[in-house]
Amino acid sequence: MTMTSELISARTFLQKHFPTGGKVLCAVSGGLDSMCLLDLLCRQRDFSVTAAHFNHQLRGEAADRDEAFVRGWCAARGIPLAVGRGDTRGLAQREGRTIEEAARMLRYAFLEETAKSGGFDAIFTAHHADDNAETMLLNLIRGTGSAGLAGIPQIRGRIYRPLLRIGREQLVGYAAAHGVPHVEDETNELDDAARNILRHKVLPVLRQLNGRAVENMSAAAGILSRENEGMERLAAGLLERAAAEEDVSVSCRVLLDVPPALAERTVMQMLAAAAGRRKDFTAAHVEAVLDLAERGAGEVRLPYGLTARRLGDTLSISRREILEQTELCPDTPLRWGDCILTLMDRREGGGLALRDRREWESGTVTVAPVAPGDRLTLPGARGGRSVKRLCLERHIPLEERDRLPAIYADGRLAAVWRLGVDTEFLPEGETCRFIQIKQTEENDHEK
Repeated sequence: MTMTSELISARTFLQKHFPTGGKVLCAVSGGLDSMCLLDLLCRQRDFSVTAAHFNHQLRGEAADRDEAFVRGWCAARGIPLAVGRGDTRGLAQREGRTIEEAARMLRYAFLEETAKSGGFDAIFTAHHADDNAETMLLNLIRGTGSAGLAGIPQIRGRIYRPLLRIGREQLVGYAAAHGVPHVEDETNELDDAARNILRHKVLPVLRQLNGRAVENMSAAAGILSRENEGMERLAAGLLERAAAEEDVSVSCRVLLDVPPALAERTVMQMLAAAAGRRKDFTAAHVEAVLDLAERGAGEVRLPYGLTARRLGDTLSISRREILEQTELCPDTPLRWGDCILTLMDRREGGGLALRDRREWESGTVTVAPVAPGDRLTLPGARGGRSVKRLCLERHIPLEERDRLPAIYADGRLAAVWRLGVDTEFLPEGETCRFIQIKQTEENDHEK
């Protein structure tokens, strides 16, 4: 391997997508991968490069060391640098997310905002072929289709990944040849995360079986990505006349007369068009909608308040009524979603019992959808947990979680139907405020 050709794939990528150069923002952690990318970009003609470093504040002095390293290296070479910081643990706790999810949210929000405010043409990140192989394997063991097996997209919006077809060993060679320094994140050596286990234990075994395992997986990801893009375009063609707002409809024959793989893509596009996003829609949701298109009349409840219905030969996906925060008045039944709620001063039937209202500030009781990041501390628990996490543990799917009555007392989450009452609002003795909850006849019939 000649030292002049390790990153030829990246140079070809840059020439193809940025033939006249451009003003670009390069995400730099201080690690080997991103330092190689920054060095490569700074060697390209007609490129105006600014580095961007985000301190996640997760590793104390080590994180500050990384920031200082990037600052020093950029200052010594006259490279403009943008630096951001964020409370990653705080965001994870507030929104019930993993540390990895919270870190990614903060990092990409910083990059996007910096790129927008600075008028940059593109954001470059240093994901490489080994990262892509890890992502493919993670998606495979979690369950995925060709879109997941395509791995990390080389281009998404204004984010570009020039190193995605290059293995880490090639980056090591480039760094040695060009004297590119870097800092090591010590947490990468720990086998406490799925990605690290794949990196340390699975990929080495795959390389024993085939020395070019990572490169071959990268090539397969490229093929799958192109095939996935082609299938998406075909599916979009089937939905040219579908409204992408409140109601998305298509003839059932359109879905039943095409190959199953194309029908599945079409349904996923219908779901994304109606919801405005793809996240949280699974193969099970797609299968349920296709089954509805095949079997006849009926409906299927879906995430984000969506309902799929078949009427005659038409399959439609529409949004159910929007559930809003509503005050509960004593002894006055309120229909809210699939339930009827009545605020009472006595226990009667099924429901949620809260402590006496005389202990509250205002005595106001409202019902609303669970707010993002809301937490409950249930009896016997060691501490508060996000409602999202509690629903996952109880196998309550997203489409049901979004419509669970959440009871707020004085603006604070007191209880959630099917989950329980927060310890702060548990009643003492028989005296209580009781929210009687009955399911509507329509919902009882469906179950």
